Amino acid sequence: MEQFTPSSKYNSNHWTTNSGAPVWNNNSSLTVGPRGPVLLEDYHLVEKLAQFDRERIPERVVHARGFSAKGYFEVTHDISHLTTADFLRAPGVQTPLITRFSTVIHEIGSPETLRDPRGFAVKFYTREGNFDMVGNNIPVFFIRDGMKFPDMIHSLKPNPKTNVQEMWRAMDFFSHIPESLHMFSFLFDDWGVPYNFRHMEGFGVHTFKLINKAGKETYVKFHWKPSCGVKFLLEEEAVIVGGTNHSHMTQDLFDTIAAGNYPEWGLFIQTMEPCMEDAYDFDPLDDTQTWPEDKFPLQPVGKMVLNKNIDNNFAENEQLAFCPGIIVPGIYYTDDKMFQTRIFSYSDSQRHRLGPNYLMLPVNAPKNKHHNNHHEGFMNFMHRDEEVNYFPSRYDPVRHAEKSPLPQNSFSGKREKAIIKKENNFKQAGERYRTFDPARQERFLMRFVGVLSDPKVTDEVRKAWVFYWTQADASLGNKLAAKLNMPAIQSGM
Repeated sequence: MEQFTPSSKYNSNHWTTNSGAPVWNNNSSLTVGPRGPVLLEDYHLVEKLAQFDRERIPERVVHARGFSAKGYFEVTHDISHLTTADFLRAPGVQTPLITRFSTVIHEIGSPETLRDPRGFAVKFYTREGNFDMVGNNIPVFFIRDGMKFPDMIHSLKPNPKTNVQEMWRAMDFFSHIPESLHMFSFLFDDWGVPYNFRHMEGFGVHTFKLINKAGKETYVKFHWKPSCGVKFLLEEEAVIVGGTNHSHMTQDLFDTIAAGNYPEWGLFIQTMEPCMEDAYDFDPLDDTQTWPEDKFPLQPVGKMVLNKNIDNNFAENEQLAFCPGIIVPGIYYTDDKMFQTRIFSYSDSQRHRLGPNYLMLPVNAPKNKHHNNHHEGFMNFMHRDEEVNYFPSRYDPVRHAEKSPLPQNSFSGKREKAIIKKENNFKQAGERYRTFDPARQERFLMRFVGVLSDPKVTDEVRKAWVFYWTQADASLGNKLAAKLNMPAIQSGM
């Protein structure tokens, strides 16, 4: 008997149950007489309703609202001297991929015009397994230690009493977190509402390591640059666009690809020798900081082209799962505290949403051959006929893979809960604000005035924000104080 893998291309020409039995009536319940009552023995009815009742899986706590597209990555510049990563081995090499763009805070049905960071996640299906580059459209993040992440998200989510997102809660929380200032210099800038996905930059956010054949390590930052440029929506435009179509970003991406106008991004890297990490006034592993491009210029690597829409939103968007811990030989983690905690948190979240075997789902499974003894558990649908499910065994010829280079640095120190030495919370935020033209500076200022003018924001919270922005830029701090009818605060206090 021919064996079929689960796929709609093998659909029969008549209705069946999930177990394949024919269904001769998919319109009427089995009843006693034409008017009822309904019989519980109507297996197809019970299966159909039970399946429908379970159609929704748990919503992502963050990045719930998003959309995906498929395509390929092509290497255009040789960086094989920096990494053994197979998919980066030479110019011309192409690797299939899927990308998911998303908002961070808001729920699945929320408008795509809301001010929010955007997720920019790419799953490369390489010959050595998958590589998940899980980033955002902003190059920095709010916090530098994952211990704060649940509290941060709680402050940005709806008030548990009113179920309304109220920014006084976020202003209160972040008034204790001066490291967030650089992130807010993006979020409250025009940057905070992208025009659409195609006109949006992407960043790996964290510092990664590249490792070459000789075991040499290089720090690296990843940047995605859209070929069509970067554009944003101002408040008045966002109201009009969002009021017309609250899925405008999703529709634009789908329609553009369907029309054959394939979106494209260039991948660039910044590199740094690890021996130089103490030479600067910031910690290069700190995800709240960027690397100045005049000191660390962008180097081209390749291009991503999205040339195919997904076939099914549930299978290839809702069930699509990323984890920063999924890397390939030649790319490795750094000691960035936020990066380290995400390695656990993302995979743990996906196991909760999709089950322990979520990496078997077609959209998440590697395209190369793979083998291990991770099996059984909920929804394990891999066909296995081995008798040996342990290692090592003289009955199974499977062996260890060829060893790949790993970081060789050693560690010493006492156990402690501590902050990094070089916080430098204000410098880069101020530098970024000073790159804005006067009109853009005014828009940025008035967005902060708006949220800090909420009656539930206390004077203590306002004073903290005025103090922070004064340290970043004295003129900005003074303007903010004046707009809030508060006394100015001296810089450097």
